[in-house]
Amino acid sequence: KRIFAASRIGDPGEALRTRRMCHAFAMILLISASQWPALAQDKAGPQTQVVLLGTGTPLPDPERSGPCTAVVVNGVPYLIDVGTGTVRRAAAARNKGVKALEPTNLKIAFITHLHSDHTLGFADVMLTPWIMGRREPLEVYGPTGTGAMADHLLKAYATDVKTRTEGLEHSNTTGYKVNVHEVKPGTVYKDANVKVTAFSVRHGQLDAFGYRFETPDRTIVISGDTTPSPNLLENCRGCDVLIHEVYTEASFDLVSPEWQQYRRTYHTSSKELADLATKTKPG
Repeated sequence: KRIFAASRIGDPGEALRTRRMCHAFAMILLISASQWPALAQDKAGPQTQVVLLGTGTPLPDPERSGPCTAVVVNGVPYLIDVGTGTVRRAAAARNKGVKALEPTNLKIAFITHLHSDHTLGFADVMLTPWIMGRREPLEVYGPTGTGAMADHLLKAYATDVKTRTEGLEHSNTTGYKVNVHEVKPGTVYKDANVKVTAFSVRHGQLDAFGYRFETPDRTIVISGDTTPSPNLLENCRGCDVLIHEVYTEASFDLVSPEWQQYRRTYHTSSKELADLATKTKPG
């Protein structure tokens, strides 16, 4: 198996001295090397691709956009989380050859939980593809509260929408809208490309979900932010690709006792993730 890691920087307030030693968080992908030799899209590649558009945390690291993963199946993109910079990173991936991530193609998104770092790009995904010509409303699946967030964002940008639809831009009157589907555990979405199952994860007091994507050629599990749990382990079994949040054991001793408790309560250590991977054997 190959392990791909995109580092994520840790907690605000501890960041500077922690960063000098090691990154506090990482996104780990566990992939069968024989079955999937690369993540990038190419002509001979599989039907399914995974693109990490952002792996950041609340820390404003200029090298990391906010959390967002794209699962692309037969040219259709499905976004998981919508952190800062999502649309621009999608455009960058398009420029690198993943044509499906043309911003006007961004029409379906799944939100793991409503922390700001996972949702600050929500308005961007609602509006920027519409400004570029998207005519279909954005379909969003997420925890309780997602609908209220979408409503507030539309009210916040009402002046912008009014100006663009009634002014000289003549923007369409449908593409900025959002259809929100607040999810419970179980199958939450299905089309010709993918079946998506939501499962509850433990992330402090928040209503939070991971998602399991079953496509014609791959099963991909995205943990979201979480601590280890039997439910998470069960939903990871049999997957080809596991995308999981993690903080490093090496950085744990460098932060204050308060942040240590936060990490234990809200996140997963590298040792815990190794144990999970050993039990579930992704790939």
